[in-house]
Parts: sequence; structure tokens; C-alpha cells
Amino acid sequence: MKRLDAMRAVYPELEKRVVVTIMGAVSAELQSIGHRPNFFYLLHAMGLASSVGLGIALTRPTERVIVFDGDCSVLMNLGGLTTLARYRPTNLLHVVFDNESLLSVGGFPTATATGSDLAGIAKAAGVPRTATVRTEKEFTAAFKEALEARELTTIVAKVEAVGPSGYVTDLTMLENRFEFQRYLRNAPLSRRERGRG
Repeated sequence: MKRLDAMRAVYPELEKRVVVTIMGAVSAELQSIGHRPNFFYLLHAMGLASSVGLGIALTRPTERVIVFDGDCSVLMNLGGLTTLARYRPTNLLHVVFDNESLLSVGGFPTATATGSDLAGIAKAAGVPRTATVRTEKEFTAAFKEALEARELTTIVAKVEAVGPSGYVTDLTMLENRFEFQRYLRNAPLSRRERGRG
């Protein structure tokens, strides 16, 4: 399965949901499908996509938050999985695209190429729902099931070690930041969220 095809398959599900991506191929490929103001491409912050997603999920519990992450990014911040499990936001879906490679800087193998099991690590950390999928059909089914389950989920999608010709988006970081901030600001708040202000 290719990461681009996997994201394309679930793209219609992203329309009214907050989406945070890690840098590199994930952000470039998602933008190539079609940028939306509810997409935040976390550039130059490898390992922190799940942390940003967690913060949004906790402060905006009525929003469905989807994080598109990578194997190397998760390996750089394994403590992020224990933090997700500690707070267990029911509105967060964490997708890890695992190509067993640090593709954007030469294709060096990651620990998952030699046996590390990210879904197993997430489960042991306490994430209540985990899955490893290897085909587009399995990915689409697991993604939709996770959205319906309304429970913290980590899906590890095994994908080919191929990527775009370039690893940057054509949207500047500041432009993306302010557009995303406006999206969150204009999203309706629940009564509980309004009471916090």
C-alpha cells in the first residue's frame, strides 16, 4: 500500500475534522490531494505531531482530531504514546504511516525494519485501541471503525518506502498557522468549552 493512496481513500472523512500531520512526505502528499483550512502541517517539529494533536483534542473535545504521523517521528518521541494513553482523549485518532525508512533523508532503515512493533508499543503504553494494517482496504475499514468507536486509537499502516518528488508544501508555515488558527477560532464551541473562557 502507498501512503498517498491510503490518504486518498479516507480524504472525504477529513472534511470537518481537525487534521495534524508530521513534516515531510505525509504533509506534502496530503496537500497534493487538496489542501483544506482544517489541515495543519507541523513542519520542523519531528516527533511532535501526536503532542500537538493531543493538545487540540483535550482543549476542543467536540472536535474530531486526526493525526497523520510517521514511524521515525513516533520513534523519536516514544513518550508521546504514553502521554496519549495517560489522557486517553476519545476524540483522537492517531495514524502512523510505517515505511520502515527515514525516507526524506536517504532512506535509512528505522527500528521497525528490524522488528519493533509500533502498534504493540502503543498497546503496551495503554492506548485502548490499536491495529496494524497492510492494505488499502484494511486501512479504510480500520479508519472508519476508529471514527465510529470514539475511543483513542492508534493505527499503524504499513506502507511502501516511496514518496513525493519534494518533501515540502507550497504553503508557508505562517500562512498555514494563521489559516488553521482561524479555522479553530471559528469552529463552534460546546457549552462546556465556552464556560472555560
